[in-house]
Amino acid sequence: MDDPAPRLTAEQWLARVFADGRPRHFGTGWLSGVLGIVLALLALLSVLCWHFPQYLTLPELRERYPLALVRLAIDIGLLAAMGLAGLSMLLRKRKALGVTALILAGAALTLGAGGAEIPRAGSSVIYLGLDWFVLGVLSTAAILVPLEGAFPLRRGQGAFRRGWLTDTQYFFASHALAQLMSVAVLAPAVALGEMLAVPSAQAAVQSLPWLVQFALCVLVADLAQYGVHRAFHAIPLLWRFHKVHHSVETMDWLAGSRLHLVDVIVTRGLVLLALLVAGFAETALYAYLALVSFHAVFIHANFAPRSRWLERWVAMPRFHHWHHGVEPEARDVNFAVHLPVIDRWFGTYHLPEGRWPGGYGIAGERAPEGWVKQLVWPFSMRQ
Repeated sequence: MDDPAPRLTAEQWLARVFADGRPRHFGTGWLSGVLGIVLALLALLSVLCWHFPQYLTLPELRERYPLALVRLAIDIGLLAAMGLAGLSMLLRKRKALGVTALILAGAALTLGAGGAEIPRAGSSVIYLGLDWFVLGVLSTAAILVPLEGAFPLRRGQGAFRRGWLTDTQYFFASHALAQLMSVAVLAPAVALGEMLAVPSAQAAVQSLPWLVQFALCVLVADLAQYGVHRAFHAIPLLWRFHKVHHSVETMDWLAGSRLHLVDVIVTRGLVLLALLVAGFAETALYAYLALVSFHAVFIHANFAPRSRWLERWVAMPRFHHWHHGVEPEARDVNFAVHLPVIDRWFGTYHLPEGRWPGGYGIAGERAPEGWVKQLVWPFSMRQ
């Protein structure tokens, strides 16, 4: 009796839909189909935020949106998605990509698209940051995906590499669970920061020019990040959680999202605490948070810029790729996120001339696939 056909995982099934075994170069309809799906999905999520703002949007952002521009952006996105879907169906023998984009766009249109009315409802005690997720995709992927396409480190790697669905789940969770992050990270850091603050020292810091404060903000944050990051490598209990991040075996813009909740809460909480105790101006602090939200993604990208002078002073992808390298020489090196000079100060700097690591991941070990499974993986008795 023949063995039953192996059941496809969700990732394998989606990869088949997107890749479909057909050519994917320019002019085959693959790129237009995928872009159509992404735009239609983002438009659909935006319309859902329109209908349920009290449950799906962040209160901090809800009142700040230019509604007329957002409505226009949704409608333009849907028109572009339908046009791209039609182009994909015209060029591609298999129509799965175009049909999927049209179904998603049709759902958004059914719900009213950009013209949907916003209900008059109060704020909910519990909410998701779905709007923050949409903004995150638009602001991050729109920059890094073209860079990876134009200057790739590994050509032919493709967007649908092993683990892409898991990392997409991480990207979604890191944005949608913003309320959880606020409760678990922001509230304790603010409370403890007020206890540890020295008002005279904070006043001295706030008297400095804004650019000096911002530069010091980056330095203080990266020093704190370095110390916490190195502890997660050195202490076995913490390594259980941090190795989830190192389990990624293919580096691209999504790979940096793979971080266990314990890792995120501890690292962000202690870095934020250092910044709050220092007393930097609120605008300098927000500017740093904007920088790190992009830079932490950038250094994981499948992107190979060449600037020997710049990468000595600013963390570039090659610097951080060596931190993820599977080779023995890559063990416990390059802990800084922004400033490689910190690793030079502490003797953990490693950037071989002109070389990139040959592979990534944890030697001899592979993490389970899926956000939920990796969430419980560190608690396994077999660890």
